[in-house]
Amino acid sequence: MGKNDFLTPKAIANRIKAKGLQKLRWYCQMCQKQCRDENGFKCHCMSESHQRQMQVFGQNPNRIIDGYSEEFESAFLEHMKRSHRFSRVAATVVYNEYIADRHHVHMNSTQWATLTEFVKYLGRTGKCKVEETPKGWFITYIDRDSETLFKEKQKNKRLKADIAEEEKQERQIMKQIERVEQLMPVVNGAQPGKEKAVHLPEFKPDNGGKIAFALGSLSKGIAKEKGEGGARVVFEDVEGDKSEKVKGGGSSSRSGGGGGGGRSALDDLMREEEKVKERMNRKDYWLCEGIIVKVMSKALEEKGYYKKKGVVRKVIDKYVGEIEMLDSKHVLRVDQEELETVIPQIGGFVRIVNGAYRGSNARLISVDTDNYCAKVQVEKGVFDGRMLPAVEYEDICKVA
Repeated sequence: MGKNDFLTPKAIANRIKAKGLQKLRWYCQMCQKQCRDENGFKCHCMSESHQRQMQVFGQNPNRIIDGYSEEFESAFLEHMKRSHRFSRVAATVVYNEYIADRHHVHMNSTQWATLTEFVKYLGRTGKCKVEETPKGWFITYIDRDSETLFKEKQKNKRLKADIAEEEKQERQIMKQIERVEQLMPVVNGAQPGKEKAVHLPEFKPDNGGKIAFALGSLSKGIAKEKGEGGARVVFEDVEGDKSEKVKGGGSSSRSGGGGGGGRSALDDLMREEEKVKERMNRKDYWLCEGIIVKVMSKALEEKGYYKKKGVVRKVIDKYVGEIEMLDSKHVLRVDQEELETVIPQIGGFVRIVNGAYRGSNARLISVDTDNYCAKVQVEKGVFDGRMLPAVEYEDICKVA
């Protein structure tokens, strides 16, 4: 075995020493060689191979520095995009993660002498959002991919459409309320803003005469039977007129759709409010934390996640969820288009994820497999106890 063979104790010791990250100041980017100490770096700088590389560098130093700077920047931003795409993170944390790779482009070979200068450069060029705090510099990645910009544009368009739809629905509700307020006095048999006064005749009792009040048909009959005994019926004609008018008004209102019309108008208003609530709460996104979903992505079939169930732990940008698999406890980031709701057993709890009662918890009562819908009863909240006879499978999901 030779002196410097691969399995000699000295070679093994050298590999153990060289394992891991060494001092950055003892790294030669031109030769891509890492030295362990100052003496080794000095010896390397005096070597013939390093001298040849320095001659190449001296011919066009600006081009080489710009090339290393561009490569360092692209690798740094790529790491930001993969690891901290949607989060605000300290610049030192990202830099430490980036330099964990031994073969990365070192900052001492770029145009930036310190990390602070590089962070300020990212802020000036608009590639990252930069904040200076007492705890140091914090950066947030700004995603400018064409796909991301298109999604952002579509999201803003949906938000504007939702706002316009809500304003339109509010105007419709106000019109309905005004119309009902105008109809209610008519249903009650009076004109809006006016009350019909009843004028009673002036009555002067005779000396020693008794006064009797007729308060209904029974009282009127009794009074008539006992009218010969000296008792005198007072206000009988007025009460009779009033009862006839009330009966006439009631019959006319019923015949003209007054009583039943009031109830039908109220039912129509309730149905209209249900439709408005459905339009307001019906969105194109349904993910929420704490529900169990099924992964339907064919791309994850090789990894063994296809048709496996998991719990939504976090929702990112409304359409992407971080799913913790129930079997392996692995965490995946999956788009909602590649997920499916899960229906529990009868009597289990579900969450309504879309539609008029979005966000409410309910209990599964029965399942209609022919029409792909279920009957649920809302539990707790404002609509506690309300029965929903036909809710689609896509609008309910099992609660973890």
